[in-house]
Amino acid sequence: MDGRVLESWARTAVEELEARCEEINSLNVFPIPDADTGTNLLFTMRAALAAVDQYAGHDRSSWEVRQVAVALARGAVVGARGNSGAILSQVLRGVAEAAVTGAVDTRTLRTGLLMATNLVTDAMSIVVEGTIVTVLRCAAEAVAEFADDAPIADTARAAADAAAAALARTPSQLDVLAAAGVVDSGGLGLLVILDSLVTAVTGAPPERSPIALHVPQRAPSGGEGESVEAVRAQPAPWGIGAHELEGSDSDQDFEVMYLVADSDESRISDLRAGLNELGDSVVIVGDGDGGWSVHVHCMNAGAAVEAGLAAGRLHGIKISSFLVDARDQRLRAAQVGISAGQAKRGIVAVVAGDEAAELFAGEGATVLRCDDAPVTRAQLLGVVRQIGRREVFVLPNGALSAQELVAVSAAARDDEHEVFLLATSAMVQGLASLAVHDPDREATDDAFTMSEAAAATRWGSLQIARERALTYVGTCEPGDGIGLMGHEVIVIEPDVVEAGRRLVDLVLGTGGELVTLLMGSEAPEGLDTDLADHISRRHPGVEVIVYQGGQPGDLLQLGVE
Repeated sequence: MDGRVLESWARTAVEELEARCEEINSLNVFPIPDADTGTNLLFTMRAALAAVDQYAGHDRSSWEVRQVAVALARGAVVGARGNSGAILSQVLRGVAEAAVTGAVDTRTLRTGLLMATNLVTDAMSIVVEGTIVTVLRCAAEAVAEFADDAPIADTARAAADAAAAALARTPSQLDVLAAAGVVDSGGLGLLVILDSLVTAVTGAPPERSPIALHVPQRAPSGGEGESVEAVRAQPAPWGIGAHELEGSDSDQDFEVMYLVADSDESRISDLRAGLNELGDSVVIVGDGDGGWSVHVHCMNAGAAVEAGLAAGRLHGIKISSFLVDARDQRLRAAQVGISAGQAKRGIVAVVAGDEAAELFAGEGATVLRCDDAPVTRAQLLGVVRQIGRREVFVLPNGALSAQELVAVSAAARDDEHEVFLLATSAMVQGLASLAVHDPDREATDDAFTMSEAAAATRWGSLQIARERALTYVGTCEPGDGIGLMGHEVIVIEPDVVEAGRRLVDLVLGTGGELVTLLMGSEAPEGLDTDLADHISRRHPGVEVIVYQGGQPGDLLQLGVE
């Protein structure tokens, strides 16, 4: 049980990760559903194994335990890929820190797993239960009381068995796993690595009952109409599992990793604080010899690199785009084709309000709700991919900027799928475009007609001022009624009903044949009737349609065609 058993462990782990890489990738939903956990663990373990020859030399008979353990740890830190790879590097570092005897024994493994748990916890800004960290901690706790003279085979089996049990519990600990119906991908990868240790020290792989990697999905509460919740329950004809939509709440665009040398604990602590302000999934791990590996998910990759420059000398910088990775993954999946009989065109609408969601769903749109929080690019991309149509029309209804929409479109488009972004700046414009939608038309003709209808709809809104503010038409006070045309305030009145009347008059001053009023959740009782009567009296011949939308923020949205 000298250094050769550690090399055998690493080599077996590489072989097993190669065999199960795609299986692990398929479970990847947290923190980003980018299907690369297995790949990251494999590349990290390969880097660790390659470092053994470099640091430990080629004479296997002279390999000491600490010599090989330190080589594995250094190689893993330098070659770490992704969140999971960084965590794996600390498992190997923990073993290296504990390797003070001349053999791989229970003390080495017991202390190594406990130290690894502490190192990983210290390296992460936020520890989330139900992940690889939980599985690691359970494995360490299972052997914490083992005596130094306990057989290493028993200790290794106990750690791996505890990891297997912890992995099975991960869906009950992390909602995104439960909703997707899977266990944690990183936890499975760690189990594969611990099972490889059992194989290395006993000569045979462990025997255990198969673990259910897929569990019954815990469906989130659904909304009205065909909402995104309904989409999650449908099969994914583009080859993307429904769980990928569930894990896509992060609004970060890039994964940034780099190595830092010539630094110290104080500057690394400052770097961790700075990266926490720039993004999430911050993990900074050390090799125990003055080198650090840095990992972060962020919107601004350049800022993340610049933050590292203040901490020391950077090298090995790697930047990857989640949207591009998602597009490439879908391109591979799309090669299997689209099932026969599938409708070729779908519509995605970003909507706020229960009644508004019913309106859009009733017109055949798939609804993505934005009531409680802004919609992220990742969420919209997930829905566009999930509905499984050859042609997808997107009605953003003002929920995302033009730059964000272009990024989503670029990531979602390929040779088999076309995405059309319709310039709808409000839900009333979205309703106008849906009114002329014809699925039997050519996609480009249909998109043009719908875009024309949206552009021909002048839109505004009536709101209540929340604070004192200076506008182009004067200063508003809290509680005033303010009327907006597009995004500009054009009316300020102490009485919201009077503000609504003036808004209608100004908008119809340049003409109009049809007025659509979409009433918000905070609209005072009778406002819709008052405005409809006002239009009939002051603007004869103009038709009025009133819908209850239930959207927050607006007393009403106004559309004039």
